[in-house]
Amino acid sequence: QEQLVESGGGSVQAGGSLRVSCAVSGYMYSRFCIGWRRQAPGKELEGVVVMDSAGSTTNYADSVKGRFTMSKDNVKNTLYYLQMNDLKPEDTAMYYCAAHYFWGTCGLHDQYNYWGQGTQVTVSS
Repeated sequence: QEQLVESGGGSVQAGGSLRVSCAVSGYMYSRFCIGWRRQAPGKELEGVVVMDSAGSTTNYADSVKGRFTMSKDNVKNTLYYLQMNDLKPEDTAMYYCAAHYFWGTCGLHDQYNYWGQGTQVTVSS
């Protein structure tokens, strides 16, 4: 059974850094798209970054380019990280790890079938 488990997040002042992690299971022998989506209070869900598990592509939202970096643990192939630097108050949101099986491309606005429980990121000014 596919499962995504997140950890990390927290509170930081503007300009600071945080890292969130996502451990995946149930996908071990399949190629998939995985990334993070976020939702701030009163706002729609927003795609932040998505990566092909084969490592061929990573797509970032314009709002986080140059500040956020998604990576895959090369030892634990089922662990993914989102390093968030130079955080801004507008990055405050619940961050969800999400995934779907690969069907040709990995897009920020894809329909994701599997979701983590979410982790809160709060950035104060």
